[in-house]
Amino acid sequence: MTQKSSALDLLQAGPGRNPNIAMQSAGTLVSSVLPLTEVLVVADCWQTEPEAEAVIHRAIHAAAEIADADVGEAELAVMLTDDTGIRTLNNNWRGIDKPTNVLSFPALQPTAGAPPDAPRMLGDIAIAYETTRKEADDEEKPFDHHLSHLAVHGFLHLIGYDHEKDDDAEAMEDLEREILAQLGIPDPYTDRDPHADRERLD
Repeated sequence: MTQKSSALDLLQAGPGRNPNIAMQSAGTLVSSVLPLTEVLVVADCWQTEPEAEAVIHRAIHAAAEIADADVGEAELAVMLTDDTGIRTLNNNWRGIDKPTNVLSFPALQPTAGAPPDAPRMLGDIAIAYETTRKEADDEEKPFDHHLSHLAVHGFLHLIGYDHEKDDDAEAMEDLEREILAQLGIPDPYTDRDPHADRERLD
């Protein structure tokens, strides 16, 4: 990707590291209705999940097809990091010094003077392996199902959905259910404690 919203470059950049070089799937689909998704693997722990990139591509493509948003050929990056990396992002950008499962960073929209042929950027998503694995194990669900849910959740944040208010959270969760059902994944909220804090995903 040519221009990033910022967060991923800050974490990846460092001595001897080019933030635009990482393991990348050759199967990215190009379509008038699908975004161009780049998956960046920046933590070795993800090597235990060789299908993770394909899972993320499927989840985001399903979300793009079902969500009512103009994302055709827009660009986004998904960074597969670890708890240490996402804790750094969470602290730097949200002031919360602890790891989480997923973070989204919507891109700034181009200004009036931007070149007409500039790439459309949706933003960046970061997903932490250890937290994702622990949640999947604790909830006794397949890892790829939970990873799909986090990718969908992160993508919906990039296109404007949020869960700050109960009505907005319900609408976002309903859309997540519809997208995941298309992927053959059961409702992830079925077993949730009705009295628990609703904001579990970031």
